[in-house]
Amino acid sequence: MSEMTSLAKRALQIWKSGVRAVDSQCLVRQAIQVSDQELSICGHNFPLAGHENLVVVGAGKAGSGMAAGVEAALAGSPLLERCRGWVNVPADCVRKLSKINLYPARPASLNEPTPEGVYGSRQILKMISQLQPDDLCLVLISGGGSALLPAPLPPVTLEDKQAVTRLLMSSGATIQELNCVRKQISQVKGGRLAQAATSGTVIALIISDVVGDPLDIIASGPTVTDPATPEEAIWVLEHYATDLNLVPKSVWQVLRANEDEPEARRAQPQANVINQIIGSNATALSAAENAARSLGYEVYSLGSTNEGVASEVGIDLAELCLKIRSGQGPVTRPACILSGGEPVVDLSSTPRPGKGGRNQEVVLAALQRLWEEDLTDVCLLSGGTDGEDGPTDAAGGIIDARTQKKAQELGMNVDDYLQTHNAYPCLSQIGGLIKTGATQTNVMDLRVALIG
Repeated sequence: MSEMTSLAKRALQIWKSGVRAVDSQCLVRQAIQVSDQELSICGHNFPLAGHENLVVVGAGKAGSGMAAGVEAALAGSPLLERCRGWVNVPADCVRKLSKINLYPARPASLNEPTPEGVYGSRQILKMISQLQPDDLCLVLISGGGSALLPAPLPPVTLEDKQAVTRLLMSSGATIQELNCVRKQISQVKGGRLAQAATSGTVIALIISDVVGDPLDIIASGPTVTDPATPEEAIWVLEHYATDLNLVPKSVWQVLRANEDEPEARRAQPQANVINQIIGSNATALSAAENAARSLGYEVYSLGSTNEGVASEVGIDLAELCLKIRSGQGPVTRPACILSGGEPVVDLSSTPRPGKGGRNQEVVLAALQRLWEEDLTDVCLLSGGTDGEDGPTDAAGGIIDARTQKKAQELGMNVDDYLQTHNAYPCLSQIGGLIKTGATQTNVMDLRVALIG
């Protein structure tokens, strides 16, 4: 980091301001107030005299901070002594809390369901199925919750579910399409977690990692009734599976069996379920904008709903930087372009995909586009707010005059790295990786481009 240019340091400062604004512990702490008489969660009030126990469950990359936020909010209240819980989190997010068990449901940087995740999900289901009507069930949901809360519907096994997930992810399916299938073969997704709870009230606090913040998509909507049908899941599989035999027979069995009676598999709406979004990409983007303005930049925000192909996003951002630098852009220099959302990388375009992530691919594609340009006054950063980008230890990447010079000195063929989706080793050699470790929050990606 000490080698970074001043422009890169400012870009990272702006990015980190956005990430801090969605700190999961602070978001939950702000959402919960407790007095001697009542508990208030996002404006919903519950008299303590009428509610016996508070059980906290959940899953997600932000789960550790969210659970800590609950305990911080209840500190000094008798309700803390009547609180217990279980939250599935990545292994590098586990820490000791007084009342809520943080359980390592998957290794760090492996965003896939595991046997440990299945065990943790069963413990959660067991806990919430034994609640009394006067108990409160608080569910903490954040991005990554789908992989951290696996409970396959028999006869589907974890291995079957993993095979389907990998197949769809490597074929370019959207998160919406992936979740459509996962929910139809799950005991918890698509509102079935809330349905399993026997308490009088279920309150879900949600940190969104999906474009548009659709409640039924975030972590596959464990507390939100699934609007999809088995037919839609079948269509997704048929559309993306080049060979239908790659889809396990048990998955077809469950989907075909429920095709004739989708209502039997659909979680029924419950009047006692409250869903509240407490943080999103827009929250981070707004804070990043404030930080950029405080540093003297004119801000041009592309909003929080950017999707598309990662390499194309990188090229578009690079061209926008050039346009602003030439005086023909939507804002004048010094300028900051902000962009939120989540592009995709289609790994099926090469037989042997390399190591990288969508954010790394964004900046590498931008570097290729800007290869012949003078980058003295240009810097572009793209990072996952969760501190993870693909199956790597980097949050994303950053390019500027320093990294460009290094790449040119090494004679790198950037196009080769892009074609094989192998951004990590390329950026690693030129000092273009951003490594933050797990941030314990997750609101998709945040991109910052500066034109001095």
